[in-house]
Amino acid sequence: MSRGKDRKPHIGIYGKRNNGKSSLINCLSEQETAIVSDIAGTTTDPVKKSIEIFGIGPVVLVDTAGIDDSGDLGKKRIKKTVQTIPNIDLAILLLVNNEFGTDENELISRFKKKEVPYVIIHNKSDDTPLDSEFSQRIKSGLSHDIIEFSCLKPTNLESVISAMKYSIPESAYIYKSMIGGLVKANDVVLLVTPIDSEAPEGRMILPQVQLIRDVLDNDAVCIVLKESELESYIKVMQPKPVLVITDSQVFDKVDKAVPSDIPMSSFSIVLARQKGNFDDYIKGTPKLGELKDGDKVLLLESCTHQVTCDDIGRVKIPRWLNEYTNKNLDYTVVSGLDEVPGDITDYAIVIQCGGCMITKKQVQSRVRAAIDAGIPITNYGMAIAFVQGIFSRAVIPFID
Repeated sequence: MSRGKDRKPHIGIYGKRNNGKSSLINCLSEQETAIVSDIAGTTTDPVKKSIEIFGIGPVVLVDTAGIDDSGDLGKKRIKKTVQTIPNIDLAILLLVNNEFGTDENELISRFKKKEVPYVIIHNKSDDTPLDSEFSQRIKSGLSHDIIEFSCLKPTNLESVISAMKYSIPESAYIYKSMIGGLVKANDVVLLVTPIDSEAPEGRMILPQVQLIRDVLDNDAVCIVLKESELESYIKVMQPKPVLVITDSQVFDKVDKAVPSDIPMSSFSIVLARQKGNFDDYIKGTPKLGELKDGDKVLLLESCTHQVTCDDIGRVKIPRWLNEYTNKNLDYTVVSGLDEVPGDITDYAIVIQCGGCMITKKQVQSRVRAAIDAGIPITNYGMAIAFVQGIFSRAVIPFID
């Protein structure tokens, strides 16, 4: 699966076994994307498919296992289905045969708890039409319309797509500029991009590529160099950059080289501004200075990669934090969108990566439990800037 999928809005398809979830994905994608069978439980683990929906753009459809699955294996499948909900931008709940019971009520409760908008579709209406009394009862109980539909005869597919466009938050698919409002046409933006063991062979890492594109989209001029060339460039730079963005790992060196009158920050902090809980990060970062011996620190990295001796989350941040606090701290690293071990209140602070590989909803869902529990949160770039004594300089460009 392409990692690029994870940055698109995610639309989850939910319902009981054999309600036509896979068939709906095939209708929306207009191809045989998902396996369709009369055998209940054909879909096991959640399956993702990227498609383009007119009016929304590129999205990822998530086909899930039936919420009425049975047996020990079925319980594991249901758990996997439930785990997708916090990371979904829009849910589609499929009903058939005018049936709505405990399983559906439980799903809707989970949608509401995680602030996931949803659309209800009564599928297989060519076989059993939607009953008006049933529809009114559901609408009065949920204040929610039901769309009558048939995947075998999708004559009103446009109604389904219109409901999806109406229900999905614009923030899920409207791109927010990373440095919008900070630069204007013809301004120079300087990007400092170390090439170390974590840099992929022959290409840039994703945040660097995204920011280059964002600079160009703002009609500004982008200059990219390694930290080893920074000092020589600073001596001759003309015109002067209006903004310097660096990899957080060389914050200290760049801070010393770049004159104090030039705003400076990092790729991770720029991403925090674009899709993270920026104000909560700002408030939580100084709590790093209050950590005590034995405190648990949770690091959330939103992609899965091979660990190296230069790994930012597993090696460098713990080392810098240990040196700064002079405390004996206990670190837990969770990759991808895996569950956090234990209770969130077990941790003294949460450090979230920039989240370049995932959606805004997924980044914010990752730290929601900590915010609700009053656990301070920060992000990789802010944490590094704080322990290196340049936190104020690194965030000032983004504070009104």
